[in-house]
Amino acid sequence: MNTLLGHPRARLATLAVLVVALPLAIRASLGWSAPQGYLSDLVVGSLLLFVLQRSPWWLALPVLLAWAGLLVASAELVNAVGRLPDSGDLAYLFDPQFMENSTSGVLAHPWLPWLLGGGIGLWSLSHWRARRLPSTGLPRHAWAAPALLLCLHWGSEQLLPSDSEPWRQYSLGHQLLSAAGSDLQLKARQWLGHDLSVTPLPSSGLTQSDLDGRKLLDAPGRARNLLLITLEGIPGAYLRANREALHSRFNAEPMPNLSRWAERGMNTPDYVLHTHQTIRGLYAMLCGDYDKLANGTPKGVELLTQDQRNQACLPAQLRQAGFSTHYLQGAGLRFMAKDRIMPHVGFDAVHGVEWFRNPNHLEFPWGKDDRAFFEGAADYVEHLRQSDQPWMLTLLTVGTHQPYSAPDDYLQRHATPKQAAVAYLDDALGAFLDKLAHQGVLEDTLVVITSDESHGIDGVRLASAWGFNLTLAPEQRQLPRLKAGTYGHVDLATSLLDYFTLPIPAALAGRSLFRDYETGREMISFTNGLLRYHDGRGTLSECDFQQRCRRYASDGFIADQARALGRGDAALGRQIDALAEVLDQSLQRTPLNLRYQFGGPTAIALRQAIRDDWADNLIGAQYLEMPEGSHTRVRVKVRALDTAHGAHLQLKAKQQEQDVPLGLPDEILVTADRPLELEFGFDNPQQRKAFSFHLLGYGAGEVEVSDFSVITALPGEDEALEDGPNDSDIAQSS
Repeated sequence: MNTLLGHPRARLATLAVLVVALPLAIRASLGWSAPQGYLSDLVVGSLLLFVLQRSPWWLALPVLLAWAGLLVASAELVNAVGRLPDSGDLAYLFDPQFMENSTSGVLAHPWLPWLLGGGIGLWSLSHWRARRLPSTGLPRHAWAAPALLLCLHWGSEQLLPSDSEPWRQYSLGHQLLSAAGSDLQLKARQWLGHDLSVTPLPSSGLTQSDLDGRKLLDAPGRARNLLLITLEGIPGAYLRANREALHSRFNAEPMPNLSRWAERGMNTPDYVLHTHQTIRGLYAMLCGDYDKLANGTPKGVELLTQDQRNQACLPAQLRQAGFSTHYLQGAGLRFMAKDRIMPHVGFDAVHGVEWFRNPNHLEFPWGKDDRAFFEGAADYVEHLRQSDQPWMLTLLTVGTHQPYSAPDDYLQRHATPKQAAVAYLDDALGAFLDKLAHQGVLEDTLVVITSDESHGIDGVRLASAWGFNLTLAPEQRQLPRLKAGTYGHVDLATSLLDYFTLPIPAALAGRSLFRDYETGREMISFTNGLLRYHDGRGTLSECDFQQRCRRYASDGFIADQARALGRGDAALGRQIDALAEVLDQSLQRTPLNLRYQFGGPTAIALRQAIRDDWADNLIGAQYLEMPEGSHTRVRVKVRALDTAHGAHLQLKAKQQEQDVPLGLPDEILVTADRPLELEFGFDNPQQRKAFSFHLLGYGAGEVEVSDFSVITALPGEDEALEDGPNDSDIAQSS
């Protein structure tokens, strides 16, 4: 071995094995086999080979480590939520604190980093052994190989377009380069004066409520209460009734208890999830609107600037009708500003993991395991039933978020931690529903079970957008077991208000699940990096990150198979993208959307140490957007509530999860008599997306973040902000 590693060409050979042979073997072992995928791996591998063959070790080693990180991150995210990373969350996967919390040391493919690490180690050893030997490399004309492979991949896409998942067709590096190339090409065409305008698609079918269908119930719903159960990441294919209705070839039974309960309720097989990320799913469900069909500030955060649109959301409407409204989740509330958003949309009481007094059945870094969560939720329901006032309770589980909470006996019975966590959730949910039935809750309570997003299923078409809606109503005999038609989260608020025969605000979109419609309807979704649009007349268009679209004949949105109609013309991608942009702007009516307040009078308990920049964040100022050419000002006021102890604070910023220096002290000590009052600003020469502030603290006692204002002004608005905005300028949470 030593002799071989000391050979003049050993360095080149080990590099070729590492960047060319290993990715091909990894793709095959992960089951991502597709000709275009192998070709994409060869494109990236050959490019790395030629770039790094003569590079010094101090330059090549960081590149190889980053490349290996991309492979591991891709495999983990595909396993977790069924999609490749994109530019908006790529660095998020490399944040060591986030990865530690998300995986708790348990990777879906633990052999992968070891394999890549061994390959990098072997290359490093050969580099060291050959350090005094003359460098050998490939001839210059071999540089044509990456270009030829790239042309072959591009040609195969044009001549033989594939409808397989993006990770089967692309390596992550190739996809990111292709996306950047497409953006550059579009900008060049605009600079050269090409007319890229298209006839816009009408948006009224996606933005207006439709109550023209025939009612399923001949009288107002008999339920006086509403229980909305949201399961983290569960796809619609996990319900047997949905699989059978759509003739799905996915034949596993991951949630038999949920499928058993589905036999007693109304199921909607063709139920669409519009985006990834919990806060976006909750916004669509509760506020009858599509969240951003791309990366950007979640609309729930933008809603904090609105004092009218939030009143149209379901909890606010039910509160006006006399309901007491409650929100309970198994994790902390501050991440993605749910501690602000949920009261703002109308919840009277908002609780996270801190509410629970019952112990966990197993250790879980994000909060309550699902069994403990539903045990606490049962107590919450019992408390609500003691009041004469009708109530709405929304529940959100977290156990099926990576690292997938499950006891040892479940882990031993299932092939992966993800499958074990799903089975554990299924048993906990089944026991919870059985208890509700035994106590008579279902006799006067409308129960809706759904999911916030889908973590996808490898090999199942549209699984990343396939949700479910299981409705258990007191008048179940009048409702069909299978609800025909295409529906989605955007329909839920309208449907529930229709059930209770309450007025539908003009701001809400969607159809009612409690009506039958004779015509199809439009639907749009952005999951797994693909923008999908159904025109309601039998055609589904699916557009990738380069605005290249494929068209399919499909009666509904979700289908196990669909007949390909070929590629859409060049304008179709731009039309659908323009439609998505119109929907993305639904809340942006005034410059006030650039002013946020994330502070408030809440007492926040400190930990003894900062473990994670995300989970330990004291505020919810995440994933903000700042326009090009604007200026952002930040005001912070924090005081310690414990006179005997101080609080040690850190303020960080990240853009697309990469640290952004703010020029602030590394750590600030805050006491009861010496509060922190800080104001700073920065320019935005280019548009910023996915910009997050992280206010972190450790110590004893509690702190109050009374002010955390983020004010972004465009030129010409600066003077109006000099004295600071008044209460009407910065939206406060309710």
